[in-house]
Amino acid sequence: MGDLYAIMTAFCWSSAVILFDVSSKNFQPLHLNLIKNLIGVFGFILTLLVFSIPLPIFAGEDLITLSVSGLLGILIGDLFFLESLRRLGSSLVAIVGTIYVPSILILSFCMFGEVITMQSYIGAILVIIGIAFSFYKTPKVAQSKQIVVGVIFGFLANLFTAYSVLMVKPIMHNNSVVVVALYRFGIGLIACMLLAILKSGYKVFYRTLKLGLQDKYVILGSLMGTYLSVILWLAGYKYTIAGRAAIYNQLSTVLIVVWARIFLKDPIDKRKLVGVGLAITGALIVSAVKL
Repeated sequence: MGDLYAIMTAFCWSSAVILFDVSSKNFQPLHLNLIKNLIGVFGFILTLLVFSIPLPIFAGEDLITLSVSGLLGILIGDLFFLESLRRLGSSLVAIVGTIYVPSILILSFCMFGEVITMQSYIGAILVIIGIAFSFYKTPKVAQSKQIVVGVIFGFLANLFTAYSVLMVKPIMHNNSVVVVALYRFGIGLIACMLLAILKSGYKVFYRTLKLGLQDKYVILGSLMGTYLSVILWLAGYKYTIAGRAAIYNQLSTVLIVVWARIFLKDPIDKRKLVGVGLAITGALIVSAVKL
């Protein structure tokens, strides 16, 4: 079932990215992150109540791990992702997202001692070449700077996301993924709320929250990306090995580019096609080690 969960994650997340791409034009990354996390937490709580899932009493060490995972993955990682999305758009941010698979395998080696072969290094190099090839020779200097910053945010977002999910993998073995998701996103939501109020003030915070909860793209994106895809994403990592889940998750890269072309009319030139092809080939080579 882990494979199926991971594949479904790709469909849900790719759809959410397109919806967030549309809504990111109207909201700052911090505010959009706050709104989507609020909707996600509400969905997790409702799920626990409907299915009568009990809340476990976590040990102090597990609570610290969940809290750090929430801050890194939900607050920082998601903020960096939304900032990257705002600067690059859904097609280019999908290409940057191919770094996710190498990140998972490298971090798995550092955290759990999983062996990294020469095949993994070759695949990681192809991913980086594919991304660089897609962005090379940008016509305008201002646009070039914008893209460079967007790529940096995208790289960091994927690194933080990968690390944050691997942190809680041992905890998920004996606990519901919905409970783990609730704790992580609860911490992220509280941190986002405090940061938003400190940065913009309570009035702006309340007004933005009200507008976000009236925006159909934000609501649909949050349900697909923060609620459904997170549960499926964590379930994939719980019921299969990290490398296998990561490669199925990477299918979202192809889907995002396709959805962006269909729904947002994003152009796909030869350079971008070659970049996507190289990056996905690299991700496949890296992940083949785990299959």
